[in-house]
Amino acid sequence: MNRQSANGGVIGINNVISQGDGTVTTFTANGNYTAPATVSQVRVLLVAGGGSGGSTIGGGGGGGGFRDISGIRIQAGTTAPVTVGGGGTSAAYASSNNTAGVDSVFNSAWNPTTSSGGGRGGTLGPAGGAGGSGGGNAYNVTSAGGSGNAGGYSPPEGNDGGSGQNGPIYGGGGGGGASAAGGTAGPVGGVGGAGSPSTISGSNVTYAGGGGGSGSINNSQAGGAGGAGGGGAGAQHPGTRAVNGTANRGGGAGGDTNDAGQANEGGDGGSGIVIVKDEAGCSGVYRMQDVYNYEIQGIWPT
Repeated sequence: MNRQSANGGVIGINNVISQGDGTVTTFTANGNYTAPATVSQVRVLLVAGGGSGGSTIGGGGGGGGFRDISGIRIQAGTTAPVTVGGGGTSAAYASSNNTAGVDSVFNSAWNPTTSSGGGRGGTLGPAGGAGGSGGGNAYNVTSAGGSGNAGGYSPPEGNDGGSGQNGPIYGGGGGGGASAAGGTAGPVGGVGGAGSPSTISGSNVTYAGGGGGSGSINNSQAGGAGGAGGGGAGAQHPGTRAVNGTANRGGGAGGDTNDAGQANEGGDGGSGIVIVKDEAGCSGVYRMQDVYNYEIQGIWPT
């Protein structure tokens, strides 16, 4: 930590006016963000990878954790590694080896920030997995689905998955989304929870929707719709298989049916995204003389 007393005797991190001009840097794969010499504060959107869907009247995958944070400190002129979480991968029929999504990380040395991968959709015995948003349960687990907000953040990065329904109509629960929990299965598979919007890119884009739970061959009912923000729909008997989560939206995948004539595996989760926007701002304690000097130079943020 750089210690100094030039800011009026207060000891702490060196105060730097951030003169960001709103430049946006988008990462759809791992990389490095290098702060300009005049930027010490950024806004960061972190969306983790979505969870995979379960098979055998499986639950939908949870959407990746969603965090849109302003005022993140970074040392001007330094580099922060960026990790973009991949989506979870599906498994074979009746297998519970489908996986959760992977975390996304903005690794500023001063303020490392993470969002959690979406939980896997449930398959037969195991419940939906915990994650940024939780995975929905398979039909035979009628308790609450996987827990969301695995990182324990405030505000929460996601929501819980939905429960399955084990007769007389069978269906998988929906995966949780960034702004809503996954739906409970009923006449159709549980709907995926809706994601959350962000304008950081300059457009209003919704991310981290949950995957829909599967329908069943037993009742020939539809799978649940995927949540807004890239969630994949659940499979429907006959003929429609689970839909993958949308890439670079962190969408959870749909769950698949118990129809041996279909490709009996859930969908794959969608990869995440990290977007960094250079901000103007200041933090810390400044002498009034410094504030005056910055103001007349036209660089004190308003």
